[in-house]
Order: sequence, then C-alpha cells, then structure tokens
Amino acid sequence: MTSAWHLRQAARRVRAGGIIAYPTEAVFGLGCDPLNAAAVQRLLDMKGRAAAKGLILIAADLHQLEPYIDELPASRISEILQSWPGPVTWVVPAAAEAPSWLSGGRTTLAVRVTGHAVAADLCRACGIALVSTSANLSGQAPALTALHVRQRLGGLVDYLVPGQTGPQRKPTTIRDALSGAILRA
Repeated sequence: MTSAWHLRQAARRVRAGGIIAYPTEAVFGLGCDPLNAAAVQRLLDMKGRAAAKGLILIAADLHQLEPYIDELPASRISEILQSWPGPVTWVVPAAAEAPSWLSGGRTTLAVRVTGHAVAADLCRACGIALVSTSANLSGQAPALTALHVRQRLGGLVDYLVPGQTGPQRKPTTIRDALSGAILRA
C-alpha cells in the first residue's frame, strides 16, 4: 500500500509544477496540475504527444471535476454516476473556463472518477483533479509497473508514486456523455 508520506511528496511535486507517475486501474499514469500550462506542456513534450489529442482528467470525486465540466442533461448524469468510481472515462462538454490545452482545442473533455485507491488518494492529497495519461512515450506500450516507468522515462519524472495497477488489462473504456456511445472499448 502507498503511504501517506508518498502521497504528500507527490502532492508537493504537483503543486511545484512537477510531473508524477502513479498506478491507475490498468497502467501507470503520468500526471500534473491541469491548470499549470507549463507542466502540461512539459508532460506533452516528455511523451511526444500532440496537444490536439487532448488529455484525461482523473479525480477522487465529481466535486473535483466540476470546474471543468459544462452542464449535462439530467438524463445522462445518472448513467455517468453509476459507472463511477470506476474504469470508465466520459467525454463531457467542457466548461468555458476549462483550458484548451486539456481539451485539445475541442468543446469536450475526457474525465473519470477513478476507482483505483492510490490514484484517488493522490487526487485527495493534491486537492485537485489531475491530468492522467499513460506513462510511456507516444506510440510505445504503456508502463505496467514502476520499473517500466523508470526504464522508459528515467529521470524525466519528478516523482514516482509506488503501488500496483488495478485489475484492468486494457486501458479504460471511453464513452460519449451525451450519447452514451462507446468511443474506446
């Protein structure tokens, strides 16, 4: 189990504009403060990921995501909430205030209330939702262990949160919040 000390260290790095790696439902993720443009750009550069692809935000609860989400029809909210916490990412209408570097310039944003205990505790320790993208260089297989993160990203990551990934064997499902359509199985 990941200690409170590790979570505090990771949160300190996030607040200082750092990039952290941490276990999620299926793979190790890379994260940072979603409102820190320099940190997000550094993360994109590290991965070699195009900003136009957008990024996922994970959170410990819906409250942490509310500043980024525009209103949803009541008929859709129930289905979304039934899937959380858990390994389902929803593409939702982005709030007008949500930075374009998160959405890739689109009017939508991908968000998830994580069901992974360490990732959720990390969001709580940081007090915010976090950027979450797989810990790998674009085009390479995602890191499944802390050792994989060290081997593939070396000293590029400012802090590595120890822990095990969840039982998922593939990346989380991504669904459209307005239609319910599955965008990635």
